[in-house]
Amino acid sequence: MSRIAVAKTYKLYIGGKFPRSESGRVYEVSTAKGAFLANAAKASRKDARDAVVAARAAAPGWSGASGYNRGQVLYRIAELLEGRRAQFVQEISQGEGVSSAVAERQVDAAIDVWVWYAGWADKYVQVAGNGNPVSGPYFNISTPEPTGVVAIVAPQESSLLGLVSVVAPALVSGNTVVVVASEAAPLSAISLSEVLATSDVPGGVVNVLTGSAAEIAPWLASHADVNAIDLAGAGDLAGDQTWVDLQIAAAETLKRVLPPEVGIPAPSVERVTFFTETKTVWHTKGLL
Repeated sequence: MSRIAVAKTYKLYIGGKFPRSESGRVYEVSTAKGAFLANAAKASRKDARDAVVAARAAAPGWSGASGYNRGQVLYRIAELLEGRRAQFVQEISQGEGVSSAVAERQVDAAIDVWVWYAGWADKYVQVAGNGNPVSGPYFNISTPEPTGVVAIVAPQESSLLGLVSVVAPALVSGNTVVVVASEAAPLSAISLSEVLATSDVPGGVVNVLTGSAAEIAPWLASHADVNAIDLAGAGDLAGDQTWVDLQIAAAETLKRVLPPEVGIPAPSVERVTFFTETKTVWHTKGLL
């Protein structure tokens, strides 16, 4: 008898666990040539709400960690990605219809992006914060702090590199994340969730939803407990929903909104500082 391979079940990643969608829905993921590849969970509005609850619960612990510690955790993710490089190459090659060489370059770039952002975790404050010149017997110091829960619509055309390029910068300053992965090629996003689950990232810090971004994004944009939204991949949404509609929905709850951009966002400190709030402290000088 020939051996029957164990098929992998791709689920959501919410609160450090791997639940199926509460709706019970799945959708077929196909290769670029249309061949069946896997079934992926199709997240619902309830799943999105559960992910926000998990992200909010994890926010105090993650934001309270030191920048040095967050940098260590992010670097550990890069180590695990490197160890599972072959798996990601295969998933990207099958799901996106690219050659193994192209997939290898994408995986290597994703690992490099994690390392790049990990290095900024204990340094961005020195760049974004400062001592303000004031006239008086006191110090005036401004320092950036995380904005809270960040919802993200990942770029749809690059399943791993696109996801990493928007998730990593939000994590650097201590935000927690709810991200909607590439709908057409979600497999590497769930595999990344497995990396997160076996790393030092606390449950709930990153929550990954698969399915229709056009269906899920409006609920995240209007959710009152989401503090900011990155619409990096919202320019690719299908249907009647546009990123402008999402921006309008986000404005009703005073969210920070990062609009879509063409291609994969390049690593930048600005993507880190965008999801921060500046706290200014006044302190009197001593008499001596």
